[in-house]
Amino acid sequence: MVPDTPPSEPPQPVEATRIDPKLLELLVCPLTKETLEYDAARQELISRRARLAYPIRDGIPIMLPEEARQLTD
Repeated sequence: MVPDTPPSEPPQPVEATRIDPKLLELLVCPLTKETLEYDAARQELISRRARLAYPIRDGIPIMLPEEARQLTD
């Protein structure tokens, strides 16, 4: 006999965290000091000149070059 188990719930979609537009105006790349592009789908801040993508974790931009993803063409 198999014990009764509740049906598992389907996974909930992860909602992209919104970044305050005022914060985006203030943030710059720590290496180039240039403005960043916000990629909401990937939750990253992009520095085209430095060719880096800084992650946003739990709504907090991680502005450390060693934590950034290298951009490729």
